Amino acid sequence: MTNVALANEVEQLKAAALGYEARHVPVANFSYPPGVRMAVNFTLDFDAMLARRLANEPPMQRAKGEFGGRIGIWRLLEMYEAHGIKVTVFTPGRICELYPEALKRAAGAGHEIADHMWEHQVPKDKALEENHLLKTIAALERVTGRRPVGTRSEHSPALLCREGFIYNSSTSCAYTPLYQDDENGANRLLQLPVHFAIDDAMYFSANWAGSKTSSQRLLDPDEVFEMWWSAFWHQYKINGYLNFMLHPFVSGRASRVDMLERLIVAMKKLPGVWFPTCEELARHSLSQRPL
Repeated sequence: MTNVALANEVEQLKAAALGYEARHVPVANFSYPPGVRMAVNFTLDFDAMLARRLANEPPMQRAKGEFGGRIGIWRLLEMYEAHGIKVTVFTPGRICELYPEALKRAAGAGHEIADHMWEHQVPKDKALEENHLLKTIAALERVTGRRPVGTRSEHSPALLCREGFIYNSSTSCAYTPLYQDDENGANRLLQLPVHFAIDDAMYFSANWAGSKTSSQRLLDPDEVFEMWWSAFWHQYKINGYLNFMLHPFVSGRASRVDMLERLIVAMKKLPGVWFPTCEELARHSLSQRPL
């Protein structure tokens, strides 16, 4: 590569980086409610076997997903409710057909039900994408009695804004709430960042998504407890934020529910830890600096 070509490539990369940065806007002077030092969102990606179906995994792998709908989701909801914690359940619209009673139970107990696509994918065709989102909104509203305002997806920001969504929770580009614009600098949404470091599938992923033996992990829950406590403690010291991304078919196993409960008990011993739903945190953030 010539010096001129290299310089041009560097300039293109700089322009792309600056453009990306311009689309991500911090919530200026963000602060929590009085008495709160840190917010912790517990979120459940309740997609059961849908992701495994899309990956065309064998029946025994799909059955692991079904465990989440039959048992895991119920165990987790019961544990969270015992500690007075409301969670956000990100769920595909099709789960309303497969496990409606679980969603009714969650909504009835005051947990937030949010969008996670129609069947765990966003179609490339724009008309079909719109169809999927509208079907999901209608299904969730029909089952829970409330229209969703949050999503964990790659749906078009323009479409999400048009349908009244106020936040997305799909980026890992920051560790606190921020605003994100689309490629045209419009259709701003609040983002509540997640990270794979606090995603249960990264630690309990034997045969996850057709993974090869060399890339499989099945950690002891005590090991994961130590890593997640370390992540929490770091954020607690800096008045930060954590968004736990959990899956009922993964964390709904008894030993992992127990680990999560021990984590919650330890967190609650410290002053100023707030456990809002994603919607609660989003509305607080928007009150700090409206869109």
